[in-house]
Amino acid sequence: MLDGYHILTLTHRDTLLETIGQVVLPGDTAPETLQALKSRFGWDEVFYLATCNRVAFLFYSQEPVESNLAFKVLETICPEMPADTRENIATQMRLLHGADAVRHLFEVAGSLDSLVVGEREIIRQLREAYDRSHAWGLTGDHIRLLMRFTIETAKEIYSQTGIGEKALSVVALAFSAMQKTGLAKDARILLVGAGQTNALFSKFLAKNGYQNVTVFNRTLEKAEHLAATLGGRALPLDALAHYSEGFDALVVCTGATEPVITPALYQSLLAGDTLRKTVVDLSVPNNVDKQILGEHAVQFIEIENLKAVANENLAHRERERVKAEAIIEQRIFAYRALWHERQVERSLAHIPDEVRAVKERAVNEVFGKEFAQLDPAAQELVLQMLGYMEKKCVAIPIKAAKAIALNGRKQHAPQLSER
Repeated sequence: MLDGYHILTLTHRDTLLETIGQVVLPGDTAPETLQALKSRFGWDEVFYLATCNRVAFLFYSQEPVESNLAFKVLETICPEMPADTRENIATQMRLLHGADAVRHLFEVAGSLDSLVVGEREIIRQLREAYDRSHAWGLTGDHIRLLMRFTIETAKEIYSQTGIGEKALSVVALAFSAMQKTGLAKDARILLVGAGQTNALFSKFLAKNGYQNVTVFNRTLEKAEHLAATLGGRALPLDALAHYSEGFDALVVCTGATEPVITPALYQSLLAGDTLRKTVVDLSVPNNVDKQILGEHAVQFIEIENLKAVANENLAHRERERVKAEAIIEQRIFAYRALWHERQVERSLAHIPDEVRAVKERAVNEVFGKEFAQLDPAAQELVLQMLGYMEKKCVAIPIKAAKAIALNGRKQHAPQLSER
């Protein structure tokens, strides 16, 4: 059964993100702390995951789980934390057992439990967390088997549902809308503002090969830093009024509460060009005066319209969640079958060695004299026959045990698939 699997977790669904940060293990002491947890509670294996929105301890143990485990774990990993704080955080942690623990891990890997549903980054985070836990000597066969199956489950969810489709980030949607205008890779792009939003937008530019970018910002140093990531150039914000090289796309996001791109400045930036331009305004309130839209040929992309698209896309992902949940229920039953099969293999692992020992004892001791009297050809034939029988004798009980286990699982299939 899966009763040996347990997860103790604190997630964005249970508490504030800053609270989660209080129980993240420092990287330099994490191996020793996790070994201490494993030793204190007698866990056979443990896997530790920490992301920006969750901390989780997946452990395997057939022993009864201690009462008030969350508080005792916090006591070990956060010894400096005041007792009342530990008590408060412990009440917000969830402890899941057996199939519920496996289901939760599948939901995490499939991003059903993520802050942003459909975010694929969690697969990489799970893999890296497992590699670390394994390198620290914390995991064994039970968690290895589960993690392999978990990653396969996540891939199945992403390939068979649309849960990862349709961007939710306003910046990603804005960049996608800009690309749909047919903007060439060598297009002249003006990036006005070098804050967090435009920095994220610039990552999409860099990833997609846009390098003809000029960054304007009030603080020139920030503009230079951002321009360096793009292979572009940087200018102070006041240079915008004198810029005369024209543009094909204008991306604006500053902290100003009044329009930065006025009709007069826009006219100046055109440098006599009358072709349609792409203007992306990611500011709230708008940094581009909408009067411009009535005076010039503009493909205008603004945050308000993008929010509506993001909400539609979120609704799409939520609909796909139902399909993902159905896959998870099927995969839990499949994992239960795989786990049983693996336990059969483990329990019969000694048989090949014992059969081999019987064969060697027969040749060297029980029938040693008779065997020695045979000519080399006969000896070779006897050894080949014994080798053949050895393989068959090993295979027969393993095959029979797997058949018994499979028959038992089929009889209990309906009850195993229930939540």
